[in-house]
Amino acid sequence: MTEHPYPPEGPADGDGGGLRAAFGGLTTRGRSFLAAGAAAVVCSYVLGQEGLLRVGLLLAVLPVVCVLVLHRTRHRITGDRVLSPARVTAGQEAQVRLRVANVSRVPTGVLLVEDQVPWVLGPHPRFTLDRMRPGGHREVAYRVRADLRGRYPLGPLRLRLTDPFGMCEISRGFGGHALLTAVPYCEPLPQLRLSGDSAGHGDGSLRTLALAGDDDVIPRAYRHGDDVRRVNWRATARTGELMVRREEQQRRAQATVLLDTRGVAYAGAGPGAPFERAVAAAASVAVHLLQLGFTVRMLTDTGAWLSGPEGVGGRAGGTGLDPADAAGTLLDALAVVDHSGALDLSAAHDALRGDTGGLLVAFVGGLSPQEAARVAGLRRRGTTALAFLLDPVAWPGAPLGHPNAFVPLRTLHAAGWTALAMTPHLPFPALWQLAGTPAGRGENAAGVPGYGGPTGPGGWA
Repeated sequence: MTEHPYPPEGPADGDGGGLRAAFGGLTTRGRSFLAAGAAAVVCSYVLGQEGLLRVGLLLAVLPVVCVLVLHRTRHRITGDRVLSPARVTAGQEAQVRLRVANVSRVPTGVLLVEDQVPWVLGPHPRFTLDRMRPGGHREVAYRVRADLRGRYPLGPLRLRLTDPFGMCEISRGFGGHALLTAVPYCEPLPQLRLSGDSAGHGDGSLRTLALAGDDDVIPRAYRHGDDVRRVNWRATARTGELMVRREEQQRRAQATVLLDTRGVAYAGAGPGAPFERAVAAAASVAVHLLQLGFTVRMLTDTGAWLSGPEGVGGRAGGTGLDPADAAGTLLDALAVVDHSGALDLSAAHDALRGDTGGLLVAFVGGLSPQEAARVAGLRRRGTTALAFLLDPVAWPGAPLGHPNAFVPLRTLHAAGWTALAMTPHLPFPALWQLAGTPAGRGENAAGVPGYGGPTGPGGWA
């Protein structure tokens, strides 16, 4: 990325507004000299000391001359910024390389360069560049680390010019910036085979009728307009009626990941907050399912589809994005997802109304009994639905008296869900693997989904 030259061409350098801004750049030393000179001039008139008048004029004129000289200095400087990589996982570092070049015909003095970065990435990087001859350049580099997911603009680059006496300092900004994207951390997950999953696990076991595709062994009666090349002569001879081979294609397994973003459902903030844990877990599941060949849709409690209602990904050779590109699309969307002001999950319920099924994975925060019943109704008969509840009382900073996840888990299990409680003590890959076991499906002595007691699997120790 190339920055615009400094200063811009045109007469703006010498206008009154620019000169006033230049005088506004007087340093503490320059202001002190100016004040001391004015005081000496006044004292010379009061005391009648001509020598003091000359000293006062010298003190007052020096910073003014420095301002005028610095203001009229016409350096033309360009800058390039290279960000590598432009997309990182939260907690990783990225390198920024700056190249500042002098494209004017006069050499520069010592330059102070400062890059503007968001405060969450740390203090503004500052560099002192030695004198550059005409056509010369300097290269510097620094590293930034984003502990929180999000998109962070880097720039513009600011250049500070000072006079040799340190009386004045003028700051100018370059016109460009780069964008650093920090996506949620994705953990590798084990592959599961969950009972009741009518959408399959990327094995292409389900098939649906289509206009073109693989041959089916079951023929059908000939209809006007059918291609005669599809006539099944063996079936025709057996039935005495003209039969054709029915055409079909494999159906891509579909999964929907529901992410509850309600601000009232989570407590705390920061990298270790429960909401950030839910976003990271949702990202891990979405990427895992894309790698298995699923078409993945991402839905929030507001009813907004982060990936579009048709989803992204799918099997190689099918329509849709490549799994790697689809994962990047979802991660970019999850990098900027934030709390919503919704109080319930009615919008998500409406968005999934009439859904044809497929695997459903929900990540929800604290649920009231009414909201638990609403979430339970999202599961369609014969499909597999997994729910991961962030038990509010298990996380540091939880409000006193907040109900735990016992009742919502039991409600979801009664509706056919595989439901477990997420706590800060159990890594999500272990919880995901637990979802494929009888204990994770609630088939334990307590009869409560994912609850094996205060210290049991999926519990809230």
